[in-house]
Amino acid sequence: MALFTFTRNIIEGKPIELFNGGNHSRDFTYINDIADGVLRASDDIAQPNPAWDAKQPDPATSSAPFRLFNIGNSRPVKLNDYIAAIEMKLGITVRKILRGPQPGDITDTYAEITGIAAQVGYRPSTSIENGVASFVDWYRGYFWV
Repeated sequence: MALFTFTRNIIEGKPIELFNGGNHSRDFTYINDIADGVLRASDDIAQPNPAWDAKQPDPATSSAPFRLFNIGNSRPVKLNDYIAAIEMKLGITVRKILRGPQPGDITDTYAEITGIAAQVGYRPSTSIENGVASFVDWYRGYFWV
């Protein structure tokens, strides 16, 4: 969502409003890496634990066949660095409107992927620079920019 909005605004010459001065970190993940995680998890169907006991439940297992995984890049990137990668690919410098922290916003987030990595070998492989470059190429082709 952010990549689409930032790319569109930069191409259209519109400024980008950055809360916390763009100094917070997010776990930007390329869509192909997300799809890889979903497919890997789908190919490894969870099995119920037949010994599971509701009177003494084990929170790590269940009588129902399900698992929950975080899927993401697990390498947080500063928002300013993310925007710099977009600017580099487009060859355009954006005007930034720097704001203070947004109430209720978390400074840094990232996906904890230990579970899915151990279970199905998931490891995202697309760098921010390559992911941004692929997206910008798609955007320009799709919107004829």
